[in-house]
Amino acid sequence: MTAELILQTLLSGLLMGLIYALVAAGLSLIFGLMDVVNFAHGELLMVAMFATLVLHNLLGLDPLLLLPIVAVLLFGVGMAIYRLLIARALSVTFNTGMVQIFVTFGLAIFIRGAAQFFFGGEFRSINNSWLANKTVALAGIYIPLPQLAASVVCLLAFALLLAISKTEFGRALEATREDREAVGLIGIDRDRIFAIGWGMGAAAVGVAGVMLANFYYISPQVGANFALIAYVTVALGGFGSLGGALIAGIVIGEVEALSALVLEPSLKQVGMFAIYLAVLMFRPRGLFGRL
Repeated sequence: MTAELILQTLLSGLLMGLIYALVAAGLSLIFGLMDVVNFAHGELLMVAMFATLVLHNLLGLDPLLLLPIVAVLLFGVGMAIYRLLIARALSVTFNTGMVQIFVTFGLAIFIRGAAQFFFGGEFRSINNSWLANKTVALAGIYIPLPQLAASVVCLLAFALLLAISKTEFGRALEATREDREAVGLIGIDRDRIFAIGWGMGAAAVGVAGVMLANFYYISPQVGANFALIAYVTVALGGFGSLGGALIAGIVIGEVEALSALVLEPSLKQVGMFAIYLAVLMFRPRGLFGRL
């Protein structure tokens, strides 16, 4: 085991960790705002990846050029999900938590089944993008350009989310998070804030999906694995904490990469779950959670 191999592994973990963090950020944003766990979050990632593939084939545009289009598309999808499903689920006065779980879980099954119906179950990929099969060499360390670009874009998207939190809308978002009943008394439209929050969460996972489509396989099942990692990341970083999701995503990426180095690659997630269980035992609310 050489120093170059260890550095290569750590860098790979960092690049994937930033992607995990952005996927988890949308989940954390929605939960922190509404106390709703979106079990269809992974399927929204899959929708973004298929949207990138379809638009790439139809328009001939590179995925990087499709990034704003898919992000806006997912923003609209997130708002529609809130308006059509979540708002109705929140209006139920009995077993509210179970209703929300069944609504999002049922939505996940529906989206996955629809993708299976329209696209089949085979793996697909985008092989002729600007970033495909390119690497950057730095002091003997080889960095795949698609992963590098994805991590940079995810970091910029994270910075944008954090910047939004400092704006007037961000303050309204925080106020709604703190007391969703009282905000109406000061003129804040709670339903509008919730809808935009769902849109932002879906747009974040949409950005991650576009960048993943540059180097990862695309199939109706692709969202399930990333959703599981996102749940662990959010729980590790702390429910409702965007900064916690960023740090936890990097930790998860590094632990996964190092586990694959010292264990069988098929066991690479063992370390991730071990870290999560340890944190769960000693700090159930996560590293930076306030809930």
